[in-house]
Amino acid sequence: MNQKKSKSTSASRLRMAIGLLCCAAIFQPISALADYPEKVIRLVHPYAGGGAGDMLTRELAEGLKTAFNGAAVITENKPGAGTIVGAVTVAGSPPDGYNLLMIGPATHVIMPLINPKIPYNAKKDFDIIGMWGVIGSMISVNAATPVHTVRDLVDYAKKNPGKLNYSSAGAGTGPHLGGEMFKDLTGTQITHVPYKGASPAVLALVSGEVEVSFVNTPPQVPFVKSGKIRPLAVTTTQRSPLLPDVPTTAEAGFPGILSESWYGVAAPAGTPADVKAKILRGMRAAAADPVRRARLSAAGIELRVTDAKELSDYIDAEEKRLKPVLTRLDIKME
Repeated sequence: MNQKKSKSTSASRLRMAIGLLCCAAIFQPISALADYPEKVIRLVHPYAGGGAGDMLTRELAEGLKTAFNGAAVITENKPGAGTIVGAVTVAGSPPDGYNLLMIGPATHVIMPLINPKIPYNAKKDFDIIGMWGVIGSMISVNAATPVHTVRDLVDYAKKNPGKLNYSSAGAGTGPHLGGEMFKDLTGTQITHVPYKGASPAVLALVSGEVEVSFVNTPPQVPFVKSGKIRPLAVTTTQRSPLLPDVPTTAEAGFPGILSESWYGVAAPAGTPADVKAKILRGMRAAAADPVRRARLSAAGIELRVTDAKELSDYIDAEEKRLKPVLTRLDIKME
């Protein structure tokens, strides 16, 4: 009798264990069951095509494709409203790792600080994955402008208040802030004209739509070499390897003007941790490719991959650094 009872108890325990295992399998996160990625990954770049940021985005897509054994990774340009259009597109997507956003100073620092009606919360609506790369910016003028140095630009702008216009890759971008910091520091009046990306901002300078430009360095290089635009200074701590003869703003006598555009990757809030970890591993693998690093370096782009915490800490530090500047300059966008 005891033997039968023992066998019955053992069988019951076995059935219970099997039941618990089945329940655990059912309630596991889908990412743990699926072999991510199983479908197309969309990488959204919130600017127009053609600029250095677009190049960074496409290089990341190719790198992830290789890292994920030929998985389909496509890029999609979603410019508009100072990166808000692209950010909202991804924020409202399913948190499954198949919709990613290239973030930067505009999406996660500047726009949240200057636009009280921004339709997303940079900290709550996104899960940061990591930084991907950094691009320097440059102050340039149309070749027909009688300006050859930063000091010349300041003197000319003061003699002609309100006459000059400057282009940027969009309202709320790093170069836009650099332009406003330049005006504040030098006491000049130059009107900001935002464009939907670095490439159209540079073309506006080349065509003479604007006289001055605060834009990422890489897309300006061909026009510098052809003599259509004149570089005055790079807004970074070191000279650009693309244009080693162009001084830094500090060397030009204006050390307070510093601006670099960083790019990172974020996913909709709630994306499974293992999926985010796999994406970061893919980013690191892509950045380790010496051919890719050399190609981007030749274009004036530095690959700088960090994890989510490092990038989050960097963003917090940038907020603290830029908030008093933006408050003092009273830059608003609604």
